[in-house]
Amino acid sequence: MAKRVAENPIITPEAVPPSEPGLEVVGAFNPGAVRYGDEVLLLLRVAERPFLDDPNQVGVPVLNLNHRRDSKRVEVLTFPRHSPHVDLSDPRAVYVEGRPYLSSISHLRLARSRDGVHFTIDPEPTLFPENIYEEYGLEDSRITQIEDTYYITYTSVSRFGICTGLASTRDFRTFKRHGLILHHENKNVVLFPRQVKGRYVAVHRTGMSPFNGPNMWLAYSPDLLHWGEHRFLMAPRAHMWDARRIGAGAPPIETPEGWLLVYHGVNAKDGYCAGVALLDLEEPHRVLHRSHEPFITPTEDYEVSGFFERVVFPTGVVPMHDGRIMVYYGVADRAVAVAESSLEELIRVAQGERVPAAV
Repeated sequence: MAKRVAENPIITPEAVPPSEPGLEVVGAFNPGAVRYGDEVLLLLRVAERPFLDDPNQVGVPVLNLNHRRDSKRVEVLTFPRHSPHVDLSDPRAVYVEGRPYLSSISHLRLARSRDGVHFTIDPEPTLFPENIYEEYGLEDSRITQIEDTYYITYTSVSRFGICTGLASTRDFRTFKRHGLILHHENKNVVLFPRQVKGRYVAVHRTGMSPFNGPNMWLAYSPDLLHWGEHRFLMAPRAHMWDARRIGAGAPPIETPEGWLLVYHGVNAKDGYCAGVALLDLEEPHRVLHRSHEPFITPTEDYEVSGFFERVVFPTGVVPMHDGRIMVYYGVADRAVAVAESSLEELIRVAQGERVPAAV
């Protein structure tokens, strides 16, 4: 089973200072997570929206591509709220004459903790949008340690679509941006912590098509930058907890039973839930086991109510020195929560054994 900590939600948007005047933090969620030295680090997605004085206008924040040191990094486009050409039916987006914008712009920001529960949030962004492929924001990071380097995958959103970017660091003070590694529409990308048969491995999630829903695939690379040899991994399962869509949650953990992959699934009744799969160690496109039931379902108020309702979105799994596994997840597209489990329990879930639901 997984046990939610009493302090949940452990990070809320009210605890995060905005990146610049005129913006309001409306979400701090979906964090990449990793142990670094004696600390647990979370790389939060921080979503901000503009303040507007005129209630008849709606504001859309985008990256100011002409930004200089003496100007703001975020530009606010305004549109008449009650225009027939402006669609506000989705709280996450603003459609203007059919063109989509996001209602907020996101950056990535570090939070640090000694115990994995109580976090101090950095006062400034860690990674901020900086080019046209990131003009609508950086979202939903995952962190994988490969030898002495920490690789960060993140979703890059722009008028050109939803892509995946890559950054790296050795000290979480200086970061190298490697650009886009997968084009539209790929997201929920997690890297394996070691090479398999001499190649790096990633799980990625494709978009919708007339033939199928959003499926999870594997890709291989000689250098973490050029990806190919794609292999199908998993699809949504009809009439199950992951019937509508799926996507990788946290980077896989190597166990004697296989690669342990925490992932999210969506169904009409419960919303976004957390489940787990086991992949073959040397042929990771082979799914050995896949949980029949989720191990975290949105039931708590902070998981059910928020910017987007009924969301448990796992993005980081951190093994602790005492054997606990900390599963970090975004809740309701607003805040961060954590649940404690163990490798043994998660393997049992993957293998189909019935275990108590998260409490």
